[in-house]
Amino acid sequence: MTQQAMTYPTLASIVWPSSSTGAILRNVTLAILGSVLLWATAKIQIPFYPVPMSMQTFMVLALGMAYGWRLGTATILLYLAEGALGLPVFAGTPEKGIGLAYMLGGTGGYLIGFVFAAAVCGWLAERGWDRSAAKTALAMLAGNAIIYVPGLLWLGGLFGWDKPILEWGLYPFILGDLTKLALAAAVLPLTWRWLGRFKRSN
Repeated sequence: MTQQAMTYPTLASIVWPSSSTGAILRNVTLAILGSVLLWATAKIQIPFYPVPMSMQTFMVLALGMAYGWRLGTATILLYLAEGALGLPVFAGTPEKGIGLAYMLGGTGGYLIGFVFAAAVCGWLAERGWDRSAAKTALAMLAGNAIIYVPGLLWLGGLFGWDKPILEWGLYPFILGDLTKLALAAAVLPLTWRWLGRFKRSN
């Protein structure tokens, strides 16, 4: 079986098919749109327990799955480049600083994790993992873990492992992440079903 036969189209490729003449415009447009969505979700804080919930990690993983690993990774890199240039795209900016000074602070490891998480989720989506609730949940769980590993390592290296790193950077967010995981497990497969019905009716 060839590699081509093993891969599946992404949501983005179904909604906006790529062509040889318009591929660059399509990819640039989708990457910019994705970076704007990341910017917006970084600023939204939903009241939740034990801490307010941001939808940004949901958007990182959802974009990876909707775009595929190449465009998803490029979109996250564009978002990080916007932040590095001083645009207030991150949570807490500009109040907590902007640009590289902010990125080298406590959230730096999580930002690095965004890139790898989007790539892995995109790769799994290209293998059909966004078609079922169970596999979508597993893909999002893997993506969350990939975000947390560099995030916690960064925190530990920055502040010292004698500090309560897990209490700062993991435990307060678990319940919110599980909620977002459940949301993705419902939304992505339902979107595929809706697209299937739409195509059959046209």
